Amino acid sequence: MGFQVDPDTPAGGDLAGEAWGLLIPLVYPPRFLEIARKLGVTAPILGAMRFLDEPRTMGQMAELLGCDPSNVTGIVDALEAKGLAARRPSEVDRRVKVVVLTPKGGKLRARTMAAMRKPPPWLHGLSGADQRKLRDVLRRAQQEGG
Repeated sequence: MGFQVDPDTPAGGDLAGEAWGLLIPLVYPPRFLEIARKLGVTAPILGAMRFLDEPRTMGQMAELLGCDPSNVTGIVDALEAKGLAARRPSEVDRRVKVVVLTPKGGKLRARTMAAMRKPPPWLHGLSGADQRKLRDVLRRAQQEGG
């Protein structure tokens, strides 16, 4: 997939960089794009759907998506055009708009989350022992600040 592993990386070499380079193409973007395609949405819409488990301000969406607030406007416009979300005045501050899912959007979000939780085929291809090792390593990485 483009990243080449150096089998001779010396002790103390960039093993973390190699591990990351191997992990990225396994989880993103191919898997993410495949799910978006199957659900008939774009990757930005899919990304936004993940965070719309509750009403969110545009600023919150930008922070969660790690993008400029001006990008969120286009994403929310696309969500609205598909009938998946709507902008509503905040109950706390009516000057602020929040993004809420429509019933159609709620159904798509449920399908989105189910698809994202489903392990990809390559993971099923690992032995049970390797799956446990991978799970344990990822748990430790998450506990250390991931």
